[in-house]
Order: sequence, then structure tokens, then C-alpha cells
Amino acid sequence: MAESPRAAGRPRDTGISERALAAARELLAESGFEATTIQAVAGRSGVHASAIYRRWPSRIELIEEAAFPEVSPLDVQPTGDLRRDLRRFIRGYVAVFSAPAARAAAPGLLAHHQHADPAGAVAGEYLRISARPEFRDILIAAAPGSVDPAVDPDDVFDMLIGAIWTRIAAPAALVRQRPIERIVELIARLLRPVNEVE
Repeated sequence: MAESPRAAGRPRDTGISERALAAARELLAESGFEATTIQAVAGRSGVHASAIYRRWPSRIELIEEAAFPEVSPLDVQPTGDLRRDLRRFIRGYVAVFSAPAARAAAPGLLAHHQHADPAGAVAGEYLRISARPEFRDILIAAAPGSVDPAVDPDDVFDMLIGAIWTRIAAPAALVRQRPIERIVELIARLLRPVNEVE
């Protein structure tokens, strides 16, 4: 007679990760980056700290996943239409970073990565926050003649992020609200070859 297969152990609770991530997002929004600890997430979510550590080696990894999930509106596939791609990229960036958890997490995560690599290589290309590679891909895919090869894409990206962050972080301080289309227009003008500028 064949031996019956051994019963598997207790099935893994697929809701643990979701509960921990939701608690981390709530804590980030309510109490900020420093207060979002593994112990605080465990207390809020009802998930034991050891179960959280099995999924995320540190609070940094937990906060990163909670605030900046892998599936993001920033995953813009370039179409070659520069204005359309810029518009989608900017809208995606604003959507991601307007979330309260992301706004609370971003400065702390950047500081952590800057401290982890004082030369700044990690923080400068920190993919969950920077999105610099996605911006470069948009410029590479743009129709010929729409991007001046003499323009440094990193300079333009830095200016773009400055405009976006001002919009996100200090909306009350802005005297006027400008539509995203104005940012698209300004960035497209910065990128346009000199002989094409009106």
C-alpha cells in the first residue's frame, strides 16, 4: 500500500504582507519616517515582528515597499512622442509622490542611502525615488530632432524634479496653481534644439 503524502505545514498567511504594508503606510502618513519602526508596524498590524523580519530584513526595505511599490505609474513605456511621454511621466511622478506615505518616506530614504554611500552614487541613482533612468529612456525614444544632443538630460531631469517637488511639497506656498501641461511645455522647450526654438 502506497504511503499517503505528508500533510504540509500550516499554510502561509498571504494577508500578513498586506497588513504589514498597510500599517507601514498608515504610520508613515500619521507619524513620519522615524516613528515607522518594525515594532510600531507589528503593533499596528497585529503581525508579529518576527514574521515581518522574515519578509523584510530591515525597516528600510519595509518602508520602501510600502511607500514605493514595484508596480508604479512611473513605469512609462516611451512611445517616441516626447510631449505625450513627458506628460505621462510627470503625471505618474506626481501621483506616486503625492501619496502621504511616499511624501513622508522620501526624505528619510534618501538620507539613509546617502549615509550608506557618502559618495552619493546610491542616492543619486536611487531608483525607487529618482526615476532618472525612465526619463533618459523617454529622451532616447523621442522623435529625431525633438531633443538637442547638446542638452545634458541630467540637468533637465533635476530641473523637472525641482518643479514637481515644489508642486507636491509646498502646494499651499504657491500663489498660483499651474497645470501639468505648463511643466510639459517648459521641459519640451528646454530640450528642443536651438535652431527649433521660436
